[in-house]
Amino acid sequence: MTLEVILLLLAGFFGGVLNSLAGGGSFITFPALIFVGVPPVMANATNTFASFVGYLSGAFAFRHELKAHKKELVVILLTSFLGGGLGAWLLLLAPEALFQQAIPWLLLFATVLFIWGAKINQLVSQLSGKHKYASQLGAVLLFLVLLSICIYGGFFNAGLGIIALSYLALAGHSNINAMNGIKLVISSSVSLIAIVLFVYHDAIAWFEGSAVLIGTLFGRYMSAHISKRISQQHMRAFVIVMSCAITFYFFITT
Repeated sequence: MTLEVILLLLAGFFGGVLNSLAGGGSFITFPALIFVGVPPVMANATNTFASFVGYLSGAFAFRHELKAHKKELVVILLTSFLGGGLGAWLLLLAPEALFQQAIPWLLLFATVLFIWGAKINQLVSQLSGKHKYASQLGAVLLFLVLLSICIYGGFFNAGLGIIALSYLALAGHSNINAMNGIKLVISSSVSLIAIVLFVYHDAIAWFEGSAVLIGTLFGRYMSAHISKRISQQHMRAFVIVMSCAITFYFFITT
């Protein structure tokens, strides 16, 4: 038990550092929860719980940039709650064996998003600038895109922020600080409603999740000091190698 706690604290710590500096912390925390014996569906729900505080504190840090988007945030919040709830509900309905078989594909999807997310966002920005939708049709399409993203986030949290940025680029946003703030609002809202459902269905491993959460908070606190010694590019390269290795491992074991 002591070794498991140490492993989860370390996973949370490194996950917190990675999320603060380069993203991709779930590639460490989620497999760590499975490794210590938490069932896959519960591990996914627990990872969402452990990540929530980081999303919320990040959104609070961008509160000034978010003031100019109050009306849009109302729609985003409602859609995030709806989609996150649907995604979490689908996760809870999924048989354990089926979700375990889906893990490698979900990790592969998140890995692809992490590696090529910036290029995808750039391409989406270019396309959204060239092809303007008709106002009513555009609003419907954007709502469906956001709803789909939130459903994914409620079902499997990894990579949610990257897809959310693509949606914001498609919606015409260009201020990166505002985009990061709205992205974190989406992640926080999706995670919050998902956690409510997970708690109701007793799907969170509280002891293991608390260990990851404590490690995550400490990792985020230390990230400012670590960033002075290790560049974001090196951290990102480390995440890419780790995500590819972990995805390959799950394909082999599954």
